[in-house]
Amino acid sequence: MIGLCLAVSMLTGCRHDDFPGVRALMERRAPWLAEQTELRRTASDGEEAFTLRSEDDRLVIEATTANAAAVGVRWYLKYYCDRSMSHRGDMLAPVERLTLPQTPVRIATKAEYRYALNYCTYNYTMSFYTWEDWERELDWMALNGVNLMLVANGSEAVWQRTLRRLGYTEEEIAKFICGPAYNAWWLMGNIEGWGGPMPQSQIDERAATVRKMLARMRELGIEPLMPGFYGMVPSDYERRTGDHVVEQGKWGAFTRPDILDPTTRDFKRVAAIFYEETRALYGDDIRFFSGDPFHEGGSVAGVDLGEAGRAIQDAMQEHFPGSVWVLQGWQDNPKPGLLERLDKRYVLVQELFGENTANWEARDGYEGTPFIWATVTNFGERPGINGKLQRFADEVHRASTGAQADWMKGVGILPEGIDNNPVVYELVLELPWHTDRVEVSEWLENYVRARYGRADERLLGAWRIFLETVHSSDIGYQEGAPENILCARPGFGLRSVSSWGRLAKKYDRERFAEGVRLMASALPDFADTETYRIDLIDLLRQTLANRADDVYADLTAAAERKDRKAFECAAAKFLSLHDLENELLAQDPEFRIDTYQRRAIASGRTPEEKDNNLHNAMMLITYWGENDPTEDYLHDYAYKEWSGLMTSYYKARWELWFDYLRACADGVPTEEPHFFFWEREWAENNRKLITSLPETTFEEIVARVLP
Repeated sequence: MIGLCLAVSMLTGCRHDDFPGVRALMERRAPWLAEQTELRRTASDGEEAFTLRSEDDRLVIEATTANAAAVGVRWYLKYYCDRSMSHRGDMLAPVERLTLPQTPVRIATKAEYRYALNYCTYNYTMSFYTWEDWERELDWMALNGVNLMLVANGSEAVWQRTLRRLGYTEEEIAKFICGPAYNAWWLMGNIEGWGGPMPQSQIDERAATVRKMLARMRELGIEPLMPGFYGMVPSDYERRTGDHVVEQGKWGAFTRPDILDPTTRDFKRVAAIFYEETRALYGDDIRFFSGDPFHEGGSVAGVDLGEAGRAIQDAMQEHFPGSVWVLQGWQDNPKPGLLERLDKRYVLVQELFGENTANWEARDGYEGTPFIWATVTNFGERPGINGKLQRFADEVHRASTGAQADWMKGVGILPEGIDNNPVVYELVLELPWHTDRVEVSEWLENYVRARYGRADERLLGAWRIFLETVHSSDIGYQEGAPENILCARPGFGLRSVSSWGRLAKKYDRERFAEGVRLMASALPDFADTETYRIDLIDLLRQTLANRADDVYADLTAAAERKDRKAFECAAAKFLSLHDLENELLAQDPEFRIDTYQRRAIASGRTPEEKDNNLHNAMMLITYWGENDPTEDYLHDYAYKEWSGLMTSYYKARWELWFDYLRACADGVPTEEPHFFFWEREWAENNRKLITSLPETTFEEIVARVLP
């Protein structure tokens, strides 16, 4: 029968594909290419590779794995068709006539792992993803060569079933599991219960979605990294059971879950239940588990870290033999003591903050532990153009060729939010497929062509300026992008919007403005190009943020001089920038708050679920969650520059403060605004759609921003 089918195929010219999952991906994203392409498996000589060749006027992609085949598809789209897919717009329009390789082109990688996602991404970007969203996400991951991806949703069902077996009631379990926008910090052991309860229908739906994700990931050659058991238990666990826990205290104002002592028999018992339920829900072929005990200031009092680490790993190995424990290289994590007794064949450390740190080097490959180089890129998915592009290329090359090369196993992207800076994610994930050091100024030529669909010297010239300025590798330490004063909680002497961010822009702002003007000069030719419009809006948004710094300086100087007229002039100009940016952002759904709100609402089934989803969403992007004024560190951590939010929230907050200053200047007894409570009241009162549609044309708003 097989021989007959093959003969029929040869006679009819039908395709024979060895990678049906990649074939389906092509049909979803580039059907015009799928119908002219064949996918074939080829033997591996020890490294993943793909080859592009032509045969009978058709494209043939030969690959050693499904994942390499998907990378081959992207490589051809980018380097032969000037086409690309990203989290901020696609350029996948059909190409009428394919340019086929004249000779076979073989591309290989020695990187064992190409990793993606941070726990936080699951909330700042993915809290309300539908299956359609995940389908697109996984297609993007495969095209960019991701072969290991965190799967952090769906853990609610594992914990619910585990705690039931430990005697917890449904009400008690509901108080432990967080709401739909906060499961990241729950799984990292920072908080419990906030934003909940999560309804059973949502728990069940997330579990069902994860099963669909895992099936699709297998087709595309992407392995899941799933939460493992590292000892996290509810903060009332010791009181209920008497089992010995290591109390973790507070994370800001939040009560943290505790850590069940990993060296005890009780730990082994609970770990067995946890892994049994993981297997029952998601299968027995999981090879990677995450989990960072004592994360971000967790107490290690009385803990033998070496014994604890070995016990956590032993439990993984007992229930999933051969599985790899993946740990975050962040701050002092993983603590050296935790690594010292591990079987390092089954450990992988993520150098999380590679844009600023080189712990892989300072700690000699994490004391001889397999690691990957990675970038966080942003915190809280706060807006801003960001990414030290040449540093990324240089550090990956240096780690791959230096003294720690034997332990360097690949690269990763771990953004707290991923709907931003697409150039960063594409570059980092492509680096392992280049043999030599990448010169980013040259790499940009193909990036710009594929981003916008064709070559244009204005766009390439603009990007070269951005590489010198906002994407420079010489701007020193920074945690994410520089922030926008328009979005700050009002006050004098401000240095940041969020507690750990900064306002200072350590690049030549005039030179950056030249790049923006050059980019905008191409508007008549690219006005209908989605990727161009999104990028130009983002660049103009950054232009207004930079301009606002100068207006704020004028405002402050006028107040210090007690020059009322100059102060009122600066205040009016400052508030007008909110209005101008609001109108700019309204030009595209990518930058409107109601786009985010609609996704949250649609994710709920009942009115109660829809309301809780929206409440979670609005808390996260404003005050975040603490209810103790003395522990007010997280406000604006995830601030967003979105149309609708710029005026109804940020501008309104500044107006409140300006009115207070005027009253003080006029000698009118007035209570100082308490923004802590104002922000919470605003979030409660805005559990409804905030719509903000454009009132001018795109061309008009560009002219207003760049007069």
